[in-house]
Amino acid sequence: MQGFNWAGFFEYLGNLYLFEGALTTIWLTAVSITVGLVLGFILALMRLSRPALLRVPALFYIWLFRGTPLLVQLIVIYTGLPQFGIRLSVVESALLGLSLNEAAYLAEVVRAGIEAVPSGQVKAAQALGLRDRQVMRYVVMPQALRIIVPPLGNSVNGLLKTTSITSVISMEELLRRTQILIQERFMVLELFAVAALYYLLMTTAWDFVQRRIERHYGRPYNAAAAALEQR
Repeated sequence: MQGFNWAGFFEYLGNLYLFEGALTTIWLTAVSITVGLVLGFILALMRLSRPALLRVPALFYIWLFRGTPLLVQLIVIYTGLPQFGIRLSVVESALLGLSLNEAAYLAEVVRAGIEAVPSGQVKAAQALGLRDRQVMRYVVMPQALRIIVPPLGNSVNGLLKTTSITSVISMEELLRRTQILIQERFMVLELFAVAALYYLLMTTAWDFVQRRIERHYGRPYNAAAAALEQR
């Protein structure tokens, strides 16, 4: 039985083809999480609204996309939509599938953050004459962000790895390019080990970014807590 080829592992560790695949993974994640967050915020507001005309469609969307596998959603978008005259490229299908799927999960994250803000503060802001939009902007969201940021950061971490599913529709991100090299070089363990290391480096780098973001939004609360302790 042939052992692990360390020479091959180190050879492909700095491979430009795989590095470009990792960059594709990063921008796929960045675009999908941004679009997903915007859609998720809209869905969360619809979910919290009183009119059933807004609330029910949001509930249905969240139920549908959270209850079906992303793999199935991607296949339907890439191979099913052309049957209705909607033809999307691999990149467009990957971005659409990831964004729509992520929006369903982020909608619940945003909703939970908004609902965590004490209702008394909302009523106090309304009593001062602030409009609903102003209450949301100046009172609710600054407090909700502190609650939203940690799960949002975890979503980015998960999405960095979830992008690998787009390889089934031939999206040339990191995993797809790894599979292509495996078919050419027959170095299965070595190339998958390189890919795993790339994913580990990307998620570790994001972990540092996430901690800084959490510290930034938690600074006012930490300062207030420190001031109370000094009294």
